[in-house]
Amino acid sequence: MNRSVIRHVTGRILMLLGALMLAPLAVAFYYGEPAGQKMSYAIAIAAAEALGLLLAYKKPAQLRFYAREGLVICALVWILMSLLGALPIFISGEYPNFVDAFFEISSGLTTTGASVMGNVEGLYHSTLFWRSFTHLLGGMGVLVFALALLPKGNAEGVYILKAEMPGPMFGKVVSGLKSTARILYAIYLIMTALLIGVLMWAGMPPFDAVCHAFGAAGTGGFGVKNTSIAYYDNANIDYILAVAMLLFGINFNLYYLLLLRKVKAFFRSEELKWYFAIIVAAGALICLNIRPLYDNVGRMARDVFFTVSSIITTTGYSVTDFGRWPLFSHVVLLLLMFGGAMAGSTAGGLKISRVALYSKMSIAELRRQREPGRVVPVLFNGKAVSRENRAHLMGYLIAYITLFFLLVLITSLDAPDFITAFSAVVATFNNIGPGLGVVGPVGNYADFNAVTKLMLSLGMIAGRLEIWPIIILFSKRSWHKA
Repeated sequence: MNRSVIRHVTGRILMLLGALMLAPLAVAFYYGEPAGQKMSYAIAIAAAEALGLLLAYKKPAQLRFYAREGLVICALVWILMSLLGALPIFISGEYPNFVDAFFEISSGLTTTGASVMGNVEGLYHSTLFWRSFTHLLGGMGVLVFALALLPKGNAEGVYILKAEMPGPMFGKVVSGLKSTARILYAIYLIMTALLIGVLMWAGMPPFDAVCHAFGAAGTGGFGVKNTSIAYYDNANIDYILAVAMLLFGINFNLYYLLLLRKVKAFFRSEELKWYFAIIVAAGALICLNIRPLYDNVGRMARDVFFTVSSIITTTGYSVTDFGRWPLFSHVVLLLLMFGGAMAGSTAGGLKISRVALYSKMSIAELRRQREPGRVVPVLFNGKAVSRENRAHLMGYLIAYITLFFLLVLITSLDAPDFITAFSAVVATFNNIGPGLGVVGPVGNYADFNAVTKLMLSLGMIAGRLEIWPIIILFSKRSWHKA
């Protein structure tokens, strides 16, 4: 373990975080907020810069590192960013204790959107902006952003990029790592800027449009109104956000193919076909199930389309209380929560590619059981999935199930009923936000005790980083010198 590299890289990222917190400070000045509110961000910025300088001041003699260091850096940075990012909203007194503030910012950075705040309309503009801004930063990945901006980099940075980018398989869009990071972030930010403009055109106030665009881009879900998107009661806004969430749930490597005018290659993506097939199937099933609850078919279709888009992309915005829908629809939504959107997108969950591969692996195993001597390859995008990749997929599934039920067990000690405990873990571990029961679309996580909130916060970070970085970070053996 090259500890000096971990220290140095972590320090540089924290200094970048301090610089990024200048944005909510500027918002505080723009809206003329009290001096105490501005001071809370100034203190947090100073803390991030001081810790960053302390860690990064001495450049290591050997900058080379490998996968283990990349995983540790990724996990350590995300935890420290959540801790430092929580400082301003705790110091300002808007959140009653540091655990609540840590939960909120962990939720923001991991693009979960779960909140402990019942009255978001009582928060300052700077806090509302900071919550949503963390979605934008965490959506594509803070370390990806750092790799795109920091002046120096090396080939070993691929281990950091691979640890942070979601999905079972990683691929650079171009040969240069820094170029890959810059291309991905450029696409991401341009799409976000276009969404802000379209939302303003649809009638959403500029500040609201910025915050909701950040949330849709990062597939996060923090809003600025207590009733989320339902507050606006605007069909155009609903449809714009529903489509935007689906677009940000697509693998960003595919958008690069479109830039290269490789349209056929874009639509040949097997994961993309699965993605839209699941959306259509889930929407049709829910419509059939809830049809008796609606007098207006158009309103029903609008609510279902928005809800399915929000849940499968793990965003968490809402236009209706789907907690009132029948049990069958709840089960469909829970399945969407587990699956998530595409690998390489800003969404959480298992990812569509894994769902497809697990399905194909199960069918292949069934055929082998029926005909033991038969060789049954597992194909994805027309290519055979190697034995090594299949082993990685099964290892991830085992780790996912183990950690998931451990979190359910811990949460059950505090939750009022099973559906609340189960869906709270589904919603946080898969970075969705709202669940069912007490933590449904009109509820929040405020009633959980401090221990449960801390465990769910770590669950959010573990889910966003796809488990392994957090396990490696807390493994004693990982810190042994090579």
